Amino acid sequence: MTIAPTAPAATITSGTEQDADGPGTALLRTLTDLTADLPDTDPGRVAAAALRGRHAGSDTAELRELATEAAAGLISEDPAYSRLAARLLTVSIAEEAATQGVTSFSTSVAVGHHEGLIADRTHAFVEAHLARLDALIDTAGDDRFGYFGLRTLYSRYLLRHPITRKVIETPQHFMLRVASGLAEDESARAVDEVAALYRLMSRLDYLPSSPTLFNSGTRHPQMSSCYLLDSPLDELDSIYGRYHEVARLSKHAGGIGLSYSRIRSRGSLIRGTNGHSNGIVPFLKTLDASVAAVNQGGRRKGAAAVYLETWHSDIEEFLELRDNTGEDARRTHNLNLAHWIPDEFMRRVDADATWSLFSPADVPELVDLWGDEFDAAYRKAEAAGLALKTIPARELYGRMMRTLAQTGQGWMTFKDASNRTANQTAEPGTVVHSSNLCTEILEVTNDGETAVCNLGSVNLGAFVVGGDIDWERLDETVRTAVTFLDRVVDINFYPTDQAGRSNAKWRPVGLGAMGLQDVFFQLRLPFDSPEAKALSTKISERIMLAAYEASADLAERNGPLPAWEKTRAARGVLHPDHYGVTPTWPERWDALRTRIAATGMRNSLLLAIAPTATIASIAGVYECIEPQVSNLFKRETLSGEFLQVNAYLVEDLKKLGVWDAQSREALREASGSVADFNWIPADVRALYRTAWEIPQRGLIDMAAARTPYLDQSQSLNLFLETPTIGKLSSMYAYAWKQGLKTTYYLRSRPATKIARAAAKSTPIPVQQAPEVTDAEALACSLENPESCEACQ
Repeated sequence: MTIAPTAPAATITSGTEQDADGPGTALLRTLTDLTADLPDTDPGRVAAAALRGRHAGSDTAELRELATEAAAGLISEDPAYSRLAARLLTVSIAEEAATQGVTSFSTSVAVGHHEGLIADRTHAFVEAHLARLDALIDTAGDDRFGYFGLRTLYSRYLLRHPITRKVIETPQHFMLRVASGLAEDESARAVDEVAALYRLMSRLDYLPSSPTLFNSGTRHPQMSSCYLLDSPLDELDSIYGRYHEVARLSKHAGGIGLSYSRIRSRGSLIRGTNGHSNGIVPFLKTLDASVAAVNQGGRRKGAAAVYLETWHSDIEEFLELRDNTGEDARRTHNLNLAHWIPDEFMRRVDADATWSLFSPADVPELVDLWGDEFDAAYRKAEAAGLALKTIPARELYGRMMRTLAQTGQGWMTFKDASNRTANQTAEPGTVVHSSNLCTEILEVTNDGETAVCNLGSVNLGAFVVGGDIDWERLDETVRTAVTFLDRVVDINFYPTDQAGRSNAKWRPVGLGAMGLQDVFFQLRLPFDSPEAKALSTKISERIMLAAYEASADLAERNGPLPAWEKTRAARGVLHPDHYGVTPTWPERWDALRTRIAATGMRNSLLLAIAPTATIASIAGVYECIEPQVSNLFKRETLSGEFLQVNAYLVEDLKKLGVWDAQSREALREASGSVADFNWIPADVRALYRTAWEIPQRGLIDMAAARTPYLDQSQSLNLFLETPTIGKLSSMYAYAWKQGLKTTYYLRSRPATKIARAAAKSTPIPVQQAPEVTDAEALACSLENPESCEACQ
């Protein structure tokens, strides 16, 4: 239960006088010291709440924990309490580690190695450079955490003694352990590189993805975030072999993206038995159970997304897999669903033409074709009468939209856009068959190669200085990040041979970003403003430029990737060339092209924007490239639920003199929206709009503008408060026409209070205008896209 103090208290009082010289006085002294630079906090109020929660046997550590919870309960009143709660938790973590014999970074590694947690390689590196590494620890870095970020680290990331379950590393030890686990060797240069990465992480300028944070430096260094598998072949051995691969990958905390487009559809002849196939659904039901059964390193249940091409004649049953009604034997409650959509389908939707559905057994070549070659083969199959069924394209598209509205599933990803500009698809036979679990990774797969990606994200909010971006520091951060993302390829533990082969051959990495919303708040740019879009694009270009330069540096040092000659870049075509964009820094781009022509690149792919939900929480910034969902939201910890408020908004309201109990209550009543706060200036209301209040056309346009500078893709959620068939059909058709490669979840909620919506887990029904059919709404939105309010 959360302790939430309700009344200020300037002094500590209790029922006995002994408290005056006892724990209360010591606690108040500690709190006073910790709040010396936090004038908007009241240490006496926190101390009083903690003392009310104690019992006769409470010791100093328990009192500190009670004070930590009390401070956390006040964060919704003033974000400064987050700093206080974090400082208290920092003290508790250090004391807990000390009980396990940990008083320095080197002793942390020694204890971890003794207990079988730390790898021999990492232990040897630390032993070889013990004094210098210990001296690197910057305890001031702990003060950069907010409470919820630090609590997340403590609860989920810090290594614990296998018997006592006490932490054996502090947050700074943890970050240096992660960096040390990525050391190239034991040379002085390696120590310099580790120091550079540690400083970035300690400043929260950059964080690797969770698998790297969990496992770097440990005995099982599975540091990759995601795996992509081609569809199993249309035979039992391949299908069941793929189950085994997925289970092994999931066991080691990998998110799975898997195509199923090669499996023959329901009713197809099985020549070996003269029977008929049951299609993909029974096999996906088995996969669903397997994914749920094999959890991710004991931390959470497995997760997988299944991709199906839109011409597959089981597509209609595929759309029903997440329904809450119908025969449970034909439902999958754990798998995520995604469409792999060719341009030909979207063109036929646009033209209100018919669409033919096939069994892969009759048209096996379609899976491995894209663009003009796919279009020609598809039309040839139609002309040959191979289609099992022909339906209006808009009818199928409408069903896809309905599934999105009701479940948020059936993500819209575009096959041709994903392949057309991919650096890995320069030669015939190298094809991107799907994306990954979060739709930001686009890498080639085949029966012998499982694509792998290692992720990390730059904290953009950390680079705003003096009303601009510190471009040089951003360059340096990107160079260091790419160096260590590339290092993961060599050090990583691969659960399957197919994954190891693919990653060694192509060496792809996925550098992304988080905190874009923080940048806009700091520079006072409304999220959908032209200035925000231009800055977002410029940041993306600069990150790509620095990342490609770093990859060329690595190629000069270690040689280009083994499959370099198979890439578009080896032919002189870089990703932005497909889009005809004008570079902001043409001289640097020209120099880079000359350099790449001479040295090659170390990595086939470098940029991908992942969701960053957890690492953004650790860094205390907004997720990836998304707008804020609310100015007021709940955070859950093991201690209970706490409200958190937008610190930027609080600062502005303080300056206006209106951050008081009345405003706080109004914000709660408005479910975190300030749209109707007429007592604050219009420009402030515009700045702090939420994702539900920003036109989705703005999000799509911003995503399209950065696409030339993402050689993979981006996890792009779209937000509609009350989705209708018309709104959705217009929105996704617009996304396709703008050249997006992928989209992610459709986020929906009833037009009611956030708190009520958050408490419900039922699917959001499709809201339809009276007496307008789905087909009429879809046709209207496609033929009159400018009149659809979803994108305005």
